[in-house]
Amino acid sequence: MADAAPTPTSTRDGRAPDPSGLSGLDRYFSITARGSTVAREVRGGFATFFTMAYIVVLNPLIIGTAADADGRVLGVPAVAAATALVAGVLTILMGVVGKYPFAIAAGLGLNAFVSFTIASQMTWAQAMGLVVIEGILITVLVLTGFRTAVFRAVPAQLKTAIGVGIGLFIALIGFVDSGFVRTPAGGGTPLELGVGGSLNGWPTVTFVLGLLLTLVLVARGVKGAILIGIAAATLFAVVVEAVTGTGPRTGADGTTNPLGWSLVVPAIPDRLAGSPDLSVLGAVDLFGGFARIGVLAAVLAIFTLMLADFFDTMGTVTGVGAEAGLLDQDRQLPGVQRVLLVDSLAAAAGGLASTSSNTTYVESAAGVGEGARTGLASVVTGALFLLAVFFTPLVEVVPFEAASPALVVVGFLMAMQVRSLDFSDVVLAVPAFLTIVVMPFTYSISNGIGAGLVSYALLMAVTGRARQVHPLLWLLAALFVVYFAIAPVESLLGVR
Repeated sequence: MADAAPTPTSTRDGRAPDPSGLSGLDRYFSITARGSTVAREVRGGFATFFTMAYIVVLNPLIIGTAADADGRVLGVPAVAAATALVAGVLTILMGVVGKYPFAIAAGLGLNAFVSFTIASQMTWAQAMGLVVIEGILITVLVLTGFRTAVFRAVPAQLKTAIGVGIGLFIALIGFVDSGFVRTPAGGGTPLELGVGGSLNGWPTVTFVLGLLLTLVLVARGVKGAILIGIAAATLFAVVVEAVTGTGPRTGADGTTNPLGWSLVVPAIPDRLAGSPDLSVLGAVDLFGGFARIGVLAAVLAIFTLMLADFFDTMGTVTGVGAEAGLLDQDRQLPGVQRVLLVDSLAAAAGGLASTSSNTTYVESAAGVGEGARTGLASVVTGALFLLAVFFTPLVEVVPFEAASPALVVVGFLMAMQVRSLDFSDVVLAVPAFLTIVVMPFTYSISNGIGAGLVSYALLMAVTGRARQVHPLLWLLAALFVVYFAIAPVESLLGVR
């Protein structure tokens, strides 16, 4: 049975909608009960897809171009097809089983860790074997109720802070991906505005115009504002590139153009579809990594993957769920066990498909911003990813600069949750503050959650309130201390 919403809608006469008068689709996904419509769910599904479709291009550049310890490269076409396939299947599964508007794809950060830290020490098949094991272990934690218990043990104050932190984080992602904010080439400040402290180049113009248009549409309450903004900015980008020939920021020969497009050069592709290369599916050596680098080193690699995957999902589900108004009065997501189960299976599926661990995406907030509240939106997003398996060239039309305004706008909407935080108690306020600022400053949801949990446990202990801390939080705080100190721990144990 579908979950009832925390605040179900009513008919005009004040009564709850009669389930017998609803379609089977509506009843299954609780569309009316959650105050949504099929049109909103479809729009939300499209918005989420176009906001995160970049992963079909970016993940192959990370996974498909790096050589393993034996010099083998998986190849961009094969990883691109597998990335879209796994994202499509698991996002649909999230919609049908989880029944919430959360989309799944290869995790950024996790894929870099797998590519440059794990695969550099073993074969790709062995590295993906460790990813599969990590996914299986997290699935076991869900089935035993441990992962759900952890999810529920986190205080409401920190859960709200997680949502705010994610809002700032995805806004920063939008600014950085678009080139609006960059790392200075000559050092100095960590970040600067545009190139040399000023906004130059057509890609930046595309981002700014897309952002302003989306903000205007949102302020005026236009339906489909985010999706319209992405589509309009993409059309503008295609026209600009056709007229100016701006080209990429980094050329195929290694030359750089600071005023170029960051990843995708917007242009109508020569071909719209093609047969996918699925040769990397199932290329896994489950236990070979243990023999290659030793049991202890392999276990530490799996532990690092697990902790990052575990808490990235918790943060995303909490933050996006809060923005959608899907949390109950205790800041819990009804039916979260199903969501966590699908997410855990996605981690293992990513390893089996050689795309690295798949996880719930914070860009799902773009769909929520369009009104999505149910799993139907995820089914739409997943179906678009499956189409992308065959239409990868078409997906590559949307540049970061056109999709990033959606992240900034949604980041603002999520950050508005800061109004409900209690800053009168320093013991609660400091962990919330650290959770919020560490996420964007370190470019990691897990780091922000870890900083909040460790500081919360410490401050509660030194102020005589240790008994009010859930026992699981003591364990989590200890695990995060190990996580943050993983490099010296590895050196101490002789694995690095």
